[in-house]
Amino acid sequence: MGNKTYPLVSIISVNYNQSEITCLMLQSLQKVTYPNIEVIVVDNGSPKDNPKIISERFPNTILIESKKNLGFAGGNNLAIPVCKGEYLLFLNNDTEVEPGFIEPLVRLLQENPQIGMVSPRIQYFHTPQTLQFAGFTPISAITIRNAAIGFGEKDNGQYSYTCETGSIFGAAMLVPKKIIDEVGVMDPYFFLYYEEHDWAHRIQKAGFKIYYCGESLVLHKESISTVKNSYLQIFYINRNRILFSRRNNTGLTLLLSLLFLYVIAGTKGILLYLLKGEFKLAKAILDAEIWNIVNRKTIGSNKL
Repeated sequence: MGNKTYPLVSIISVNYNQSEITCLMLQSLQKVTYPNIEVIVVDNGSPKDNPKIISERFPNTILIESKKNLGFAGGNNLAIPVCKGEYLLFLNNDTEVEPGFIEPLVRLLQENPQIGMVSPRIQYFHTPQTLQFAGFTPISAITIRNAAIGFGEKDNGQYSYTCETGSIFGAAMLVPKKIIDEVGVMDPYFFLYYEEHDWAHRIQKAGFKIYYCGESLVLHKESISTVKNSYLQIFYINRNRILFSRRNNTGLTLLLSLLFLYVIAGTKGILLYLLKGEFKLAKAILDAEIWNIVNRKTIGSNKL
């Protein structure tokens, strides 16, 4: 990074019943070449785990133990008041990192004050040289969908560039503390899914840019072939897709989006699950729609 100083980077990760996996992530962090970091792990009220092994094995790691599961946003937010860094790096506990992955991210933000957040290139850990993320297309205001650039492609260096992107990738994202002070934190109301996209959208509305940095690489242990399809997953994805639209759209755009989400996407999803005999998953979509109707006057809060 030339003659520039190395500002403190606070690395935040959330653990939930995966302390051994989290320890592997912390072990990979010990090899980073960036010389000025602090690491904070939030245990999200794990009922079937012993998070104390984290601080026992990595005594320099700050361990915060929540009494209950606050979700992805709430767990990450719990660490923010403790952070001393100029930059906050939100990193999934099921990742492992390349030694030099921090420097390009920090350098980019130092040189471009109009960038509000940045994510690195993401490869699948268990499928070598296979991309999960190399940027996002913009989220459609009507369908509330986007696409991951490079997804499933063999990484031959074709996405090693740096550029503006449509949204952020929650598994690894670096954000200046001053941006959080200005815009607020991730909204814990989402609990799971879409919270990072909502955050990125708010940061963009505040006049900042979202960037992808292909010079930085993180490996993610999520499987490329994993299809979880649990009630919890389907409920929160559909609930928060509608919630995102309600928070970020107005007027005719909101009306068209809600018509699409309820009448087209929702109905299609319910029918497909019914035809497969997956009645619980069909109910998850219906429950997500009902939740948004019952809570139509509430759209959450981004305050700690």
